[in-house]
Amino acid sequence: MAALASTQTGTAPEGARRGRRPMTEQRRARLRLEISRAAVRLFREHGVAGTSGERIAEEVGLSARTLWRYFRAKEECVEPVLTRSVDSFIATLRRWPVDQSLDEHLVGGPRNNDPEAVADREAVLSVIGLSRTEPALRAVWLVVYERAEAMLAELVAERLGRPPGELAVRVQAAAIAGALRITSEDLASAMLNGTTIDAAARLVEALHAATHGVAGDSLTTAQQPLP
Repeated sequence: MAALASTQTGTAPEGARRGRRPMTEQRRARLRLEISRAAVRLFREHGVAGTSGERIAEEVGLSARTLWRYFRAKEECVEPVLTRSVDSFIATLRRWPVDQSLDEHLVGGPRNNDPEAVADREAVLSVIGLSRTEPALRAVWLVVYERAEAMLAELVAERLGRPPGELAVRVQAAAIAGALRITSEDLASAMLNGTTIDAAARLVEALHAATHGVAGDSLTTAQQPLP
């Protein structure tokens, strides 16, 4: 009623004088994720070269100008989906029980199987698979995944009662992060090639190699060549 009265007297409503309310951080994050999901779909269907920023913007009902306010390049549009996956992984790491090995925790723990989570996991694997031949996508993937390495260092340090900045702790964390990255890339390749891999078994194998080594003492024997 007050708005109607203002209109009738020729006075603009208070909200109109102040302008549009600024977007909340939650809404901004949600919109970035929506753009990201659309970009991955289009990259899968048409390739990176065959997908323009304007096409991505059109897919989510935005102008290209608005899209470029959120991302500097079309390849960077995949970052929110990747970040969401890494954030979920870090949250899983934080729940690592002291009486379990890392592979027991990661393989045997509960998994979020709601449709949105499943679709996002497939989107992540698609990006990782495409990154084999798309350097710009690979750059985004590696930058995002490196965020998990610092968290791994903190967890390893806590388990061992040693400082996270210690060289041995950082090297161990990097080895574990590498195992997880390689496993993800193997799964992505399999998905794109239409083949299947036992994800749990591959993860256990990779983590065992990262935490127990491969060549053992042979690396310290000068006479024995590397395989």
